[in-house]
Amino acid sequence: MSKLGVVTCQILELEFAHVLSRDPDVSEICVLHDVFSEELIRVLEKDSLKPVLRVTRADEFKTDEINGIAVLIRVMEVGLHSNIPNLTSQVTTAVKELAPFVDAVLLGYGLCGNALKNTKALFKDIPVPVSLPLENKDPVDDCVGLIIGGRNNYYAEQCLCAGTMFMNAGFSRHWEKILSFDIPQKLIHKKDKIVKRIMGNYKRSLLLPTTVLSEDELKENTKEFNEKYGLKVETRPGTLALLESAWEAAKRTAG
Repeated sequence: MSKLGVVTCQILELEFAHVLSRDPDVSEICVLHDVFSEELIRVLEKDSLKPVLRVTRADEFKTDEINGIAVLIRVMEVGLHSNIPNLTSQVTTAVKELAPFVDAVLLGYGLCGNALKNTKALFKDIPVPVSLPLENKDPVDDCVGLIIGGRNNYYAEQCLCAGTMFMNAGFSRHWEKILSFDIPQKLIHKKDKIVKRIMGNYKRSLLLPTTVLSEDELKENTKEFNEKYGLKVETRPGTLALLESAWEAAKRTAG
C-alpha cells in the first residue's frame, strides 16, 4: 500500500471529495479532523463507499496492509491567500506535519500570489516529493486557474472583463468568509462599507460549473452576493481535468 498526503484549502473540498470517492485505487481516506475539514468529511461520508477515518494528529494515521492507496488529508482554512507570507508558512507547516507518514504530498493550491512559487526551496528538507497541480509543466496560478482550465482561459476572461469575480464551487460556498477574512477586529463594524468599496471594482460574476456543482447550484449559492454588489452573471464551463491529472501524477510519485 502506498500512502499519499493532501494539503488543500477549503475552496477545493468538493473537488477532492469527488476525486477520492471515485478513484478505485483509493482504499482508505483519513482526514485530520477540525472545523475546516468538517464539510469535506460530511461529503465523503455521504458520497463515498470507502472508509473515512478521523484523526486529530498525523501520527494517528495507521494503515492496514491491504492493496491500494491510503490518503491522509489536511484541510486548511479558506482565505489564507489574503496574507501571502502567512499562506506560505501555514502550508509549509502542514506539509511538514504530514511528510513523515506518507510517500508523497499533493498540494490543493496553485502559485497563489507566488506564495508557493519556489516549492523546491520551500520543501528542500521534506523527505518525500511535494507537488502542485500543473498545466504544461508549470504550476497553475490558483484555484480559479485550476478549475477554469489553465492560464490562457483565465487570462482571456480577465481581458474580456477586468472586473471579474470568478465563482468556482468553493468560492460560491465560502464567499462571505473570504471577503471579510483580513478585516481587523477594530474595523469589523465597518465591514460592509469596506467590502463594498473593494467590490466597487467588480462588474461581473463568472460561474464555473463542474461535475461537483452545477450552474443552477452556483447561481443559488451566489444569488445574495451578486444582488448585493450589483454584478451581472455569466457562465463558463469549468473542468476537473487539471486536478485529476495532478492526482494521477501524485499517485505515481507515491508509488
